[in-house]
Amino acid sequence: MAIERILATNFLLLSATLFHWSANECYYKQNNKNGNTCFYNDFSTSTMVVRFLLLAFLVFGFGLTRRVNSHEESGEWSCVSNSKEMHIQADFKPGIITLDGCADDWEDIDGSEFSLHGKMTVKALHDGNSVFFLLQVDGNYVYSKGDIKKSPSVALMFQIGDNATYHNMGGCKEQKGSCTNKTCKGHEVDLMLYGGGDSSFGPLVDAYAWNPHCRYLNGMGPSGNHSSGQNNWKGAWWHSSFADNSGFVEEDSPYSKGGEKGTYYFEFARPLRTMDRLQQDVQFTIDWSSKMSVAFWYPVDGKQWVGSGHYTINCDWASLDIAFGSILTDASRSGWDMASAFALLFSVAALCIAIFVSYHVSRPNTVKFAPVENL
Repeated sequence: MAIERILATNFLLLSATLFHWSANECYYKQNNKNGNTCFYNDFSTSTMVVRFLLLAFLVFGFGLTRRVNSHEESGEWSCVSNSKEMHIQADFKPGIITLDGCADDWEDIDGSEFSLHGKMTVKALHDGNSVFFLLQVDGNYVYSKGDIKKSPSVALMFQIGDNATYHNMGGCKEQKGSCTNKTCKGHEVDLMLYGGGDSSFGPLVDAYAWNPHCRYLNGMGPSGNHSSGQNNWKGAWWHSSFADNSGFVEEDSPYSKGGEKGTYYFEFARPLRTMDRLQQDVQFTIDWSSKMSVAFWYPVDGKQWVGSGHYTINCDWASLDIAFGSILTDASRSGWDMASAFALLFSVAALCIAIFVSYHVSRPNTVKFAPVENL
């Protein structure tokens, strides 16, 4: 890291400066009856110049160690990623997910694992109407009521415009005063930020952006507000250290002790299609792929996290595939096969009965007559 290198350089300069002073001011020590005595030498002009230069560089060097603000970068952006392996599958599985933050109903759903300074598991599915996401991250329980940045948070980002890049949150070159839906057309990304620190469920924000400096809530923008903007997201979070899975209110204190080991679960849902007409929401299509990314913030040592201090699943987009609804599980297929066999057997039996009845109905009713003389 650049900051660590600068700090190391400053430390070495400081050490060199102190050593230089010690070498010139105290040029030898000797033991006498008064103990160790340091005999001082006169300063030379060259020594003063060297000290001044070292101190100046030291002071200016520390000025370079300020915290880098969000999205401030140096040098060329580079990303080594195998996008083909970054794949999230959303199968068609209706009626099995309850949006409560608990992951019990996700146990039979396959997920995708990503390296995230540890590991994050991302699962997705849809029911033909809405798409569901589960994010699973191992971590000690941390919660601070009223301070979002002292509690873990997550975000989802989706590509809307064809030219929207993962890097720089859409990648539009315009600045805050000049970015509009015309100057940044094609660079739109859909954002969903979910924090777990403001209330029992946390704030859930639906936003869009063209770049990090041009971010707006849905329905808002540089030209004013639009009444058509809506927040279609729903979400919940949970930690495995919680003692009870029932729906407590705040007074019931369902929370765990700080520092308890466990796993965080973040669960979200949104309709596949929204009423957005402003290029602010991604529109999911069944049997089609979209591009997305996931970010995670975690407070370290009780300090607030910063916007640029997040972990992401990849340095480029990951593919989200909304599977076609005809995909059936093995259990569904076996049940369907048994029903088909029973229906076929019933149809054959019904056909046989119908033929038998028709035969007897169509037979001629002949009555034998005996001659009168035989009576």
